Amino acid sequence: MKKSFLVISIVLCLLSDDLFSQTNLIEKLLLDNKSLFENVLSNIDSFEVQIIYTQIDRDKNNFPEFATHRYRVKSKDYFYPASTVKLPVALLALEKLNNLEIDGLNKYTPLKIDSARRGQSCVAADTTSETGLPSIANYVKKIFLVSDNDAYNRLYEFVGQKDINSGLYEKGFNDVRIVHRFIGGLSAEDNRYTNPFVFYNKEKVIYRQPEYYNAESYPFELNKLIKGVGYLDSRDSLINKPFDFSGKNYISLETLTEILKSVIFPETRDSGTRFNLTDDDYNLLYNYMSMYPRESKRPGYDSTHNDSYVKYFMSNDSLKQIDKKFRIFNKVGLAYGYLTDVSYIVDYENKVEFMLSAVIHVNKNGIYNDGIYEYNEIGRPFMANLGKVIYGYELSRSKKYLPDLSKYKIH
Repeated sequence: MKKSFLVISIVLCLLSDDLFSQTNLIEKLLLDNKSLFENVLSNIDSFEVQIIYTQIDRDKNNFPEFATHRYRVKSKDYFYPASTVKLPVALLALEKLNNLEIDGLNKYTPLKIDSARRGQSCVAADTTSETGLPSIANYVKKIFLVSDNDAYNRLYEFVGQKDINSGLYEKGFNDVRIVHRFIGGLSAEDNRYTNPFVFYNKEKVIYRQPEYYNAESYPFELNKLIKGVGYLDSRDSLINKPFDFSGKNYISLETLTEILKSVIFPETRDSGTRFNLTDDDYNLLYNYMSMYPRESKRPGYDSTHNDSYVKYFMSNDSLKQIDKKFRIFNKVGLAYGYLTDVSYIVDYENKVEFMLSAVIHVNKNGIYNDGIYEYNEIGRPFMANLGKVIYGYELSRSKKYLPDLSKYKIH
């Protein structure tokens, strides 16, 4: 009996040592590069930092295995996810088309959007599209190229509030609540209604979707929903009381990471929890998730949409292009002082790959909606330096089998 107890104790001790080292690897890397992060580390609680670093090792058949390291990750502590919610909504829109199984209906099929009530708007043309007509594919493209809000709103309307949330819950993504568009002036009730859609080919109607109303509610119990000391209301009047985020979207950093992982490595998830996407869907996603705005011809973007515009890791220099050996497959969010990036980062030259997700909150004065946030002074440098430090560590990490990354090369 004593011998068994001793063996169990040794095993538990080894396990706890392993867990301790994994939990603190990120902290060690931050402290080893303290000069880059000192302003954040000196008051880490106020910045609400969360980091997830996922190491990827391949077997001889190129199948990935993951080792995940977390720093200050608390799924029940609220942060505003901003545009990161566009990632799952884009995936669900593509999946919905595939699930409908209607001849002639796909992501390239032209569509029209009608208006059925106050706050809704119609769409019949899209000058950013190669055809001049709106399509699900072009909305997905713009979401990943420049995080286009209108594109997200249209996909939110196509999938519908109920199916967005239930679709994610069914796949095991539970720390989620997506309940609003990115349009000012809409109430919670307005966002329960989604517009009518028509998909067509010339004069032929292929699919007609009526207006939908979602009667479901999605209450959640989270910490830190009430934040700051004040906010500006819709008339730009200062309200001297904390800002309430309880009616806003939410998705945890871990859930965002797992959703991205399911897209980049679909082979690691079973069919019941994987998004129903075609090979062409994956090609579209890999292309535009990793493309820089300067590489897009239609739509074209000016120099304000630089390489780091929606790529926060690895670069904070708006005048400099990210090294061509890198591709970053990601989705960012920026609003209310929160910066979030969820990324799969590849270095084709050195056969390096890893996942990195992080959020930081920069709102020194505690006022929301005033536009005064320390994005450029603190947030963006923190994220860029974090990406570089993790990448440097990955360069030094030995691997038994180097990855075949040809699947992710865009043309």
